[in-house]
Amino acid sequence: MAEVGGWIRERNLRSFPELLSHYVGYGFDTTDWEMVALAVEATDDERPDGWYSYPLVGEHRQVEVRLARAVGADELTVAVKGALTPELEVRTDTLPAAFPAG
Repeated sequence: MAEVGGWIRERNLRSFPELLSHYVGYGFDTTDWEMVALAVEATDDERPDGWYSYPLVGEHRQVEVRLARAVGADELTVAVKGALTPELEVRTDTLPAAFPAG
């Protein structure tokens, strides 16, 4: 089971799971977004129990997305875990870079 991660700006929170969902063949919809947006409010990446996990179960793969706010910043730490194919691992690993910091 592979795990990759990085960080994204808070303004890109919705785009990250939407694009990842596309890669695994899952239809990320408004209900999914509302659950993630609400849950991430109470997260803290400095606490082991401060992360939010959300499964994306698609027709191609199943992954678990973990998200937590970086304390004192407008960033979120993200981690994706699952049985990743080499292609999906590369896509997932580079996905945070798709969202520019500026």
